[in-house]
Amino acid sequence: MCLAIPAEVTKLLPDAMAVVTIDGVSKEISVALIEDLAVGDYVILHVGYALAKIDPEEARRTLELLRELSAEAQGAMP
Repeated sequence: MCLAIPAEVTKLLPDAMAVVTIDGVSKEISVALIEDLAVGDYVILHVGYALAKIDPEEARRTLELLRELSAEAQGAMP
């Protein structure tokens, strides 16, 4: 099973690389698989590679669901 999460592109770099942010955490990733990428776009990120662009609203809803799941899981811990 693979997990890919939405990330916002905050900076485009040379050589098909970019910086993305997920909940305030920045990471440098490869964007070689995506054309016409711009700062502010959201991508689906899997192990350091952007796989595809995603609609910004869908990205926000997915991130919110992940936050809720994390909060519930932490609340369930003894």
